[in-house]
Parts: sequence; C-alpha cells; structure tokens
Amino acid sequence: MEDNHYTELEKGLERVISPDMIGDMIDEATMPYKELMAYYKCAMMEVETKFNVLNENFSLGHDSNPIAYVKTRLKSPRSILEKMVRCGIPPTTEGIERGMHDVAGVRVVCHYLSDIYSLADALLRQDDVTLLECKDYIKNPKSNGYRSLHLIISTPIFLHDKKRMMKVEVQLRTLAMDTWASQEHQIRYKKRIDASDRSISEALLACAGMCAKVDEIMDGVHKSCK
Repeated sequence: MEDNHYTELEKGLERVISPDMIGDMIDEATMPYKELMAYYKCAMMEVETKFNVLNENFSLGHDSNPIAYVKTRLKSPRSILEKMVRCGIPPTTEGIERGMHDVAGVRVVCHYLSDIYSLADALLRQDDVTLLECKDYIKNPKSNGYRSLHLIISTPIFLHDKKRMMKVEVQLRTLAMDTWASQEHQIRYKKRIDASDRSISEALLACAGMCAKVDEIMDGVHKSCK
C-alpha cells in the first residue's frame, strides 16, 4: 500500500515538474555564470587581437615578427571552484570577478627575451589597457626554475548595449621558457611526481638554468644581427 502511495506521488510530481521545466530551472540558475564566461572569452579575443596587431606592426620595421604564437585559455569550472574554496572566495559571479584574476588567460610566446619586454611595454602604453599587477618571474624566477612575465590587466569589451571592464592574465615567455614549463607540467602532474622528489626537482631546475642561458645567448646573437 505504501509503495503504491509513493508511486502515485512520483507520478504527480512528474506531471507538475516536467524534464523541460527542470532544464529551464538549471539554465536560469547557471545563466549569470555562462554570461560571465562569455565576457571573459570576449576579453581574451580583444587581448589576442591586440597582440596580433602589435606583431604585425613590429614586423614593419624588422625582418621578423617577435611573436612565435599566442594561446588563450579559459579556466575550467572545476578549477574555478577549487580556487574559490581554497582562497575563501564567495561562490558567486561577483566573487569570481572580484577575487580571481586568472579566469581568462592569454599566453604570448616570443622568439627572443628582449621581445617580451618590448611587447609588454607596447601593450601597456595603449590607453584602454590598465595594469593591475605585474610579476616578473624572468628577473626573479620561481624556486622550481619557472620563468615568465605575468601581467594582470583590465581592458574593456564592447557589448551591444554597454562597455564592460574585464580582467585578463597575460603571460609572456620565450620558446625555451614555454617548452620547459610544458615539460615540467607533464612530469609533475601527468606523471604524478611531487616536489618532494629531490633528484627530479634538481634536474628540472638545472634544465631551467640551461634554458635561461640559451635565451641569453640567442638574445645577444639576435641583437648583434640588427
């Protein structure tokens, strides 16, 4: 008798709350997040375009382009949630915007070391770009050997009815820096090797030092050829 009661109740709920209604409720609840991620995507496109224009402009006065390639990435929902929990950021779209600077990322990989600072200066001279934070891991590498120039910038995106300022993390590095970082990530995270393995950490640090030396020599050769 009790089973029949629950069966009738379930049938009643199915008539009141249809799968379409559930889908609409989920869409409504997640819409602010989806809109925010769309804004971040637009901001990445704006910054990527800025670098493509700079790359073309630099090539006019030189024989080669300073940029090897540009990559963009939007932080995954899981990574966003993990960082919010880890850093005590409120679980709201406002919390994401205020508390996180690296949701949208643009990585600019340059041929030579000096190109990094030339491009960074050119970007920050633009009147619609505001520098919020700069971390120079080239002049001051991380303890594991990681090198890159990190800029947190704010730049506008122009929507159909408004202008909105968005934050983007820009990483500028050389081909050698990017190769080392990619391989270090593969070893650390794909192979599940942690920092406690001293022999691997020392080997990776030594490789970072060699990459730094290569960058220094190649940059000197590049300058001598101008």
